[in-house]
Amino acid sequence: MRHILRLARRGLYNTNHFFRVDKGFVAQVADVVGGRTAPMDAHQKAIASDSVQGEFSELKHVRGTLSMARYDDPNSGTSSFSILLGAAPHLDSKYAVFGRLVAGEEVLSAMEAMPTRKEGMFVMPNERLTILSSYVKEPYEASTSECILELRETKHRADGLAVEIEKTRQKRLPGM
Repeated sequence: MRHILRLARRGLYNTNHFFRVDKGFVAQVADVVGGRTAPMDAHQKAIASDSVQGEFSELKHVRGTLSMARYDDPNSGTSSFSILLGAAPHLDSKYAVFGRLVAGEEVLSAMEAMPTRKEGMFVMPNERLTILSSYVKEPYEASTSECILELRETKHRADGLAVEIEKTRQKRLPGM
């Protein structure tokens, strides 16, 4: 989904978290408007609240599937999404599948092993599972110069450092 890529490219998932980890079902990322600890600039705020039209397909909801979260309205998805931790055929053709996990299975397993608590309809981890940094790894194109690739990698590292700086600022200057 272009919308999720746009949010990730703008750093909106940095300092967000997985608010839900329901073993065998889903690990769900919080909406960036309420889930981030870092403040958003005006442009980030504008795109964070954009909603997307439901895009449904015949793709199956199985372990490792990335699926758009939404309310009852099929066109109410904003920035929350789930990574499926098991098969969920009841979601097929009702929630938009937009990706698939290609690495990190051990992370999903570790998340499932964490202690959780039930709050209403959600199973939530006992401790905050923060996304320190996220980035979009662009596919390699044969015509892309090595210089551009190095710049992209440098940008990814800089994004990660920005998150670390923000965490340090929050610890040393809370409330600012």
